[in-house]
Amino acid sequence: MLYSERLWVPVWWWAVGLFVAGLLAAEVHMGAPGLRAWLPYVLLLPLPVWGLVWLSRLRVEVVEEPDGVHLRVGQAHLPLDVISRVAEVPGSAKSAALGRQLDPAAFVQHRVWVKPMALIVLDDPEDPTPYWLISTRRPAELLAAVNRARPHTDGD
Repeated sequence: MLYSERLWVPVWWWAVGLFVAGLLAAEVHMGAPGLRAWLPYVLLLPLPVWGLVWLSRLRVEVVEEPDGVHLRVGQAHLPLDVISRVAEVPGSAKSAALGRQLDPAAFVQHRVWVKPMALIVLDDPEDPTPYWLISTRRPAELLAAVNRARPHTDGD
């Protein structure tokens, strides 16, 4: 493992999710006296936890595999030898990169709560995808790991 990052949702989302679930459970609790009063808490409080963990499942990794070093983003993987160049997309340019400048054939893994992104331009004649655009909290570290691990030719 040369680089690994999990894109967790912000902490305040957890607080809001648990607060809303608790509020709904308390509202149901007021109408259900007795032993059934605890049931809405048991049923409703795990829902935001499950939802936020599910939203946070995306991993961005640079890993060594038997057939070479790969960039993994979720279930997708990319051998580093097909990468032409890499660049950081700051949070201030994210709107343009995902809007008017976005190529419809690009591979995009975007998370709203992560501002910076990484642009990975491909040079693979067999792949119609021109580039990958992925969310990452630490784009400089990711791009450094990719540059360290990718094979360089004399023209690089």
